[in-house]
Amino acid sequence: MTPRIVERLKEIVGAEYVLTSPEDLVRYGLDEIEERYRRMPDVVVKPHTPEEIAAIMHLANEERIPVTPRGAGTGLSGGAVPVFGGIVLSMERMNSILEIDCDNMMVTVEPGVVLADMMRAVEAHGLFYPVDVSTFESCYVGGNVAENAGGARAVKYGVTSDWVCGLEIVTPTGEIVCLGGKHIKDVTGYNLVKLLIGSEGTLGIITKITFRLTVKPTYVLDLLIPFDSLEVAVSQVLKLLREERDLSAIELMDSSSIRVAEQYLNLKLPYDDCEAHLLIQVDGMEEDVVWRSAERIYKRVTQAGAKETLVADNRVTKERIWRARRVIAEALKALYRHVSVEDIVVPRAEIPQAVRCIKKLAFQHCLEVCLYGHIGDGNLHPTLVCNDRDEFTWTHDLEAFLTDMFCIVRKLGGNLTAEHGIGLKRIKYLPLMLDKAEIALMQAIKKAWDPNGILNPGKIFG
Repeated sequence: MTPRIVERLKEIVGAEYVLTSPEDLVRYGLDEIEERYRRMPDVVVKPHTPEEIAAIMHLANEERIPVTPRGAGTGLSGGAVPVFGGIVLSMERMNSILEIDCDNMMVTVEPGVVLADMMRAVEAHGLFYPVDVSTFESCYVGGNVAENAGGARAVKYGVTSDWVCGLEIVTPTGEIVCLGGKHIKDVTGYNLVKLLIGSEGTLGIITKITFRLTVKPTYVLDLLIPFDSLEVAVSQVLKLLREERDLSAIELMDSSSIRVAEQYLNLKLPYDDCEAHLLIQVDGMEEDVVWRSAERIYKRVTQAGAKETLVADNRVTKERIWRARRVIAEALKALYRHVSVEDIVVPRAEIPQAVRCIKKLAFQHCLEVCLYGHIGDGNLHPTLVCNDRDEFTWTHDLEAFLTDMFCIVRKLGGNLTAEHGIGLKRIKYLPLMLDKAEIALMQAIKKAWDPNGILNPGKIFG
């Protein structure tokens, strides 16, 4: 990165939007991954238009400079870490809600819009965007698309890819391309929209997104259900999924997760001495239908041995229990020296076996694991924590555990990550999960789109 290149970047976006001082750069060298993965960029650039991004990418290709797109930095896999330095392309200035189209039930936004702001904006028009990720108050929608974020309500509403209809992107070689649109069905050529979603910023820089919307459910109930047995709690999930069509979320918190959330928030949850809590959300358009569903859930879990079924039907109680669930990862990072948040997914029928195997494996490796996650769609976040080991020992023990865990996950028909991505963190484990031919196909796509290998290098494949 030479002074000449920095001056050219200033000409493109304006001098005030090009950062080079160490105190500014350090903030852009990490997302929510562990500190040991930090890498410093050479320069941070804050574009405001697709045309500025296109000009930056033309310059980067000329000079062979790596470019790392960055949203809010809330990712958990190192996707926004500039592995080879170069340019960090921060999308924070591209933060406008461009259009709320009530007739087509669509919203078009720039990538730097905070998810919660978009959700509130469309709800003011009686519409609903249901993908509810834990960091919704701070994450950017562009990052959600790049990682194909999931969240709690995936049981009923699916994940980000189910709601994206159109994208505007800047390609790695600097072309501005519009993909998809406001139509629901489209088989015109390859589905490049779906290819971009979850590509972790390696195939293009997202500059505009069109999401489809739905009607907001009128009635929502949240149920907190404590169990003395983690295994019994987990076993109820499949039965509930088969019997109840109005379930929008089923979340799991084990005893370790409950304790750290309480300590971090300085609050007390009901029955916090139990081995596990299920947090279940039921929603719909008719109040009596929602309540009948809640009653059936109560009868089933009571027969199975639940301690109680606590109903949160007002805003204060809802926020209290959901906040406890949302802050678990944050709380673990605050209370433990070493933390590794994982993101496995297995077929839902294999959830009980996965939970048993992970607990047994942690015992064998002498590691503490907190188990929580979106159990209703088979997505668990086993989080390994430790306070009493040095960095070298922790890294060695963690890698041994993860290798064993991912092998088990593959045998169960699952995979490495459900919503956090490969990024920088999980590269070495990808060959455990995917065949060589599948990886080679992905690498061929990357090479075709990014011939100089400059867009978010060092991610997914290394």
